[in-house]
Amino acid sequence: MTDLKAIKDDLVFGLDIGTRSIVGVVGYLSHQVFHVVAMAEEKHATRAMLDGQIHDIYKVGDTIRRVKNSLERQIGFALTDVCIAAAGRVLKTVNASAEYAFENETRVTQEHIYSLNLLAVEKAHAQVNENSTDIHYYCVGNTPVNYKLNSFDISNLEGHKAEKIGVELIATFLPEEVVDGLYQAVEYAGLHVASLTLEPIAAMNVAIPEQYRLLNIGLIDVGAGTSDICLTKDGSIIAYGMIPLAGDEITEVIAKTYLVDFNTAEQIKVEASDKKEGIVEFKDIMGLTQKIPAEQILKDSESVIDKMADAAAQKIIELNGNRPVNAVFVVGGGGKMASYTQKVAEHLGIMAERVAVRGEEVLGSISFDIDGFKKDSLYVTPIGICTNYYTQKNSFMFVTVNGERIKMYDNNRLTVVDAVMQVGFPNEKLFPQRGEQLEFTVNGKTRLIRGEAGDGAVIMINGKNANLNTKIEQNDIIEVKESTAGAKASTTIGQLDEFKATVSFIVDDKKVNCPRFAYVNGELKSEFYEINNGDDISMADFYTVEQLFTFLDMDMSNLNIYVNNEPAQNDTKVYENFSVKTHGLSDYTVSSGFDDETYSEAEDIQENAEYAENTEYAKSHEDKAAKAGANTEGNTVQEEVKQSDDVVKDIFVLINHQPVKLSGKKKYVLVDIFDFYDFDLSKPQGSDVVLKLNGQKADYLAPLKDGDLIDLYWEG
Repeated sequence: MTDLKAIKDDLVFGLDIGTRSIVGVVGYLSHQVFHVVAMAEEKHATRAMLDGQIHDIYKVGDTIRRVKNSLERQIGFALTDVCIAAAGRVLKTVNASAEYAFENETRVTQEHIYSLNLLAVEKAHAQVNENSTDIHYYCVGNTPVNYKLNSFDISNLEGHKAEKIGVELIATFLPEEVVDGLYQAVEYAGLHVASLTLEPIAAMNVAIPEQYRLLNIGLIDVGAGTSDICLTKDGSIIAYGMIPLAGDEITEVIAKTYLVDFNTAEQIKVEASDKKEGIVEFKDIMGLTQKIPAEQILKDSESVIDKMADAAAQKIIELNGNRPVNAVFVVGGGGKMASYTQKVAEHLGIMAERVAVRGEEVLGSISFDIDGFKKDSLYVTPIGICTNYYTQKNSFMFVTVNGERIKMYDNNRLTVVDAVMQVGFPNEKLFPQRGEQLEFTVNGKTRLIRGEAGDGAVIMINGKNANLNTKIEQNDIIEVKESTAGAKASTTIGQLDEFKATVSFIVDDKKVNCPRFAYVNGELKSEFYEINNGDDISMADFYTVEQLFTFLDMDMSNLNIYVNNEPAQNDTKVYENFSVKTHGLSDYTVSSGFDDETYSEAEDIQENAEYAENTEYAKSHEDKAAKAGANTEGNTVQEEVKQSDDVVKDIFVLINHQPVKLSGKKKYVLVDIFDFYDFDLSKPQGSDVVLKLNGQKADYLAPLKDGDLIDLYWEG
């Protein structure tokens, strides 16, 4: 007897989760023969499944656990991974094709073939989702119908050199709710899914060997809730289908005819099908013993059997291009009723002997290394589920990404990024995202400031921290939290280099440095203005006479003012290094401005003034600063004005965007502005006075410094 523990890693556990019962098989493949080493079957205690659909996940999970426990007792160790198949209820099939061209002639590998198939499946998936916007479908299987090598048909691409490869395949889809129910029931029983296929695909693997697939043959897997169908032709599987009529239809008729519960009716059906002749004895719901001939039971079921057979035959004709197939193989317990195969043949219009139940005949390559089980059509599907695993072994793996179960081609190099790409996770949500950028213009030139970088995606595998390059393994649970965007870009007028520059004027033979004015969308703004997207900013390279004298806190009344020796008005523009002279105020001294000022000797400054008288210079003020700089290369005398807390000093602030000079104190606080700014508190213009310092509400005793921006107004 084989030491099962020694071949533990080679054993495959398959489950056929049927509507009436669950069959479990454990076995291994050796020299093309599949050896069954353990089998178990458990019926559902209640109708937890209907028509192949799980209705009560936990009750189905309990039944799976009983099957699992029975198998574990037989083999002597725990089972953790299981292969399953989905019934074809609400099945959708799509024919799709795809091509892939290599840059150079390339030898085709399994990975190339997988990628090609995946392209076709993705096309099929897109078609299904396009036509079914309310339901999300999961691909439970795909079957290549034909491969192409450089446009020529070929059965196997692997190992050939090719410039272009192609595939035509059938992809099968079920609603995600159906697939999710299977996974939840299996996981509730303490198992992980190792592979998932479709029940007719599993049955086909056993019932119709490859050498038979040249023929146009149909397969009907008659279960309790559904009858799954597939067709072969020219060496390939060409179609899949399903009808929601199966063994339970017969059971329900028997229950109604003989007034018994569903489970008793199921026993009557099985006994009558096995005996075909003789008496079937049972008790009805009134407690009365009934003895009915098997022939009578079969006769009472004949109408529903005919209905099932007709539906299956019509589906086969539809899938086969409106013509019957040459032969039909029937598997599954529901197809064992005496007249079923005969009626299928009648509705197809083919000879009765060409429709047959396949059990022992197709299980020739199956070895039952256990007692108590015989080769039966009931076991074709569960064994097919096991053998189907070997076509996927070392080729596929299952992982879960954000709750979505996916099947991936396992090339031993799979990482998190492969999984998230397959589920369509957006690339931009994986990597740190920059905040909103800020775009504006300064003096007609576009300025772009990028937002700050955010945080990358947070990735967990089985509850542990991971990254995009972390290798993934079978049944990993991957959770990906989207990356975040950083703070949006921001800046103020005062942070611009253009604003930090000053503009200089020659006022009564002394050089005065003044801060530049910033205009945003035509409006004067302070250095604390927060720049917005699309702002058009211009830095004024001039002062008007009125702005200059307001800044210098000079009284313009009774003064004659000249700019470059020409009479000036209040709105006359004064550009860099222009000469400004006044007459009528002999004892006035020019202020020192915001910070330490640099004064030049009158003789040197006069050169600038004389040069500035040139008419062309006045008209093209854009390059005056450069010319003025070239003309001031003489000896200059710099005066450093040192200020300290012990010295009376003047400062300049902007109150409601107007320059105001504060003087006569060593230090200034916010309340001092009322001594220098005309704001009548005795005549209220509202319910409250709003006083802000640099955009923020401030205390009256808040200290002031040069350049502070103050907002003062009535509110309410």
